[in-house]
Amino acid sequence: MITTDSTSAHVLIVEDEPKLGQLLFDYLQAAGYLPALLARGDEVIDYVQATPPNLILLDLMLPGMDGLAVCRELRKFSEVPIVMVTAKTEEIDRLLGLEIGADDYICKPFSPREVVARVKTILRRCQRTITPEKNHTQLIIDENAYQVRYGDKLLELTPAEFRLLKFMSDNTGTVYSRDQLLDILYDDHRVVTDRTIDSHVKNLRRKLEYLDNEKTFIRSIYGLGYRWDEY
Repeated sequence: MITTDSTSAHVLIVEDEPKLGQLLFDYLQAAGYLPALLARGDEVIDYVQATPPNLILLDLMLPGMDGLAVCRELRKFSEVPIVMVTAKTEEIDRLLGLEIGADDYICKPFSPREVVARVKTILRRCQRTITPEKNHTQLIIDENAYQVRYGDKLLELTPAEFRLLKFMSDNTGTVYSRDQLLDILYDDHRVVTDRTIDSHVKNLRRKLEYLDNEKTFIRSIYGLGYRWDEY
């Protein structure tokens, strides 16, 4: 997992528009990163296996193999952070639902400075090396008030979000499928879909980022479900 900073982080750009790819390359290089640029999707897997990057900016529409297929293949052997780049707004829900194992997305058109800022944030979030002060900050869960404290911050959750957080944080490192989490949340056998879990996870992640936007609390495990990591 990433333990590097912006002076040495290797960022792979996969973009078939030459001018846009070079623009991203130049901005990331100027920001202190070590970028590489590929123009075809079918070149990515071999490259990543030979030269593992710290983060991938992956265009959705690519020759050879599209971004969705590339992301699925990468998730078979790598947990490298993947940021999907798309001009197809109808794909955003799928990307946000992390069906393909992506970590984030950026919509075209975008500002190169925005991309650099997003890369910086995600790399920080994925670092295992954190300060001792943050490392010893723990979630304090108040089951009576349905509240969570983290340092001096208070997080108010819906009952479903609270049950999800409590269960997963009590079982750190264990991967749970959507069906398993549905059974935990809804023991009254009501009819709900597994997309309900995706929605709860998405909302819970957003609230947890308020506590510490440099930590990943809930990680998506492609094809399996979700795991609480808190790092």
